[in-house]
Amino acid sequence: MTLDDLRVFVAVCRSGSLSAVARELCCTQSAVSQHIKRLERETGIALLERHPRGVVPTPAGQLLHSAAAGGLGDIDHALRRLRDLVRGEGGSVRITTGATTVRHFMSAAVVAFRRQFPHVSLEFQTTHSSRGCFDALLAGGLDLAWITLGEPVRGIEQRPVVELPWVLAVAADDPLAAKSRIDMADLAHIRLIGLPENATSRSRLDTWFAASGIEPTSDTSVADWDTAILLAELGLGHAIVPDLPGWHGPAHPHLRLIPVPELPTLWTGWAVRRWEALSPLARAFADTVEASCDEVFPSGHGAHG
Repeated sequence: MTLDDLRVFVAVCRSGSLSAVARELCCTQSAVSQHIKRLERETGIALLERHPRGVVPTPAGQLLHSAAAGGLGDIDHALRRLRDLVRGEGGSVRITTGATTVRHFMSAAVVAFRRQFPHVSLEFQTTHSSRGCFDALLAGGLDLAWITLGEPVRGIEQRPVVELPWVLAVAADDPLAAKSRIDMADLAHIRLIGLPENATSRSRLDTWFAASGIEPTSDTSVADWDTAILLAELGLGHAIVPDLPGWHGPAHPHLRLIPVPELPTLWTGWAVRRWEALSPLARAFADTVEASCDEVFPSGHGAHG
């Protein structure tokens, strides 16, 4: 049993696909299978179950995955810290987050951080959900994740940074565009643009709809908030999204964003394995982003502002 065996096993559990891991590692599916077979041979028990759409860990596999993911994360983090020490003033900060996060939450901070630490590499890994960010953190090799905060996750520390109220995004000529606020009754007949299936924001919104007895029609779905806004502005439906400053102003002349005050606010912020184990560079980047958010977002929406 080697560290590579465990790394491949953790990656397979995360993706649910041998072929996807093979593509990620630039090797053959047979090579990935050999790592799994070696682990199963040495443990004496099946670790994966094969299904038509991929693989899932058996109960024994879940046990090994839980133990291996945390241990490998610590080892990879330590190895990266050692490499940074060798490189001297250089180093790297690796962040996993959604596709549009840098634009809305980090653009000014990236510039400020680069000016302060010109020799440090910033590496961004895109995922499509907070769950994907958690898996990537636990797998190791990453410092920070910017997520939509939800329920506690074992092995992950979450820190709120920005509080986001919800708005209904509509085209300027929509009948609801003239309203100053959106009430539950207004939502009964909207044509909803669905948020990403596995996103925390989608889960929160679905829970609120169910509790309120609302069943909006939905025939369109998107992979991120920005696309939902674009489709709403084009008149292809209504989007309920967290309110972001970047959507206001002349860049969206045909868009109206109307508050939905009855919908509980959403928090976004950092997730890490352990704050105390973060490198000084990762801490500096996190602090720079938080300071930038305090300036960009309206007063009262920041956890530290």
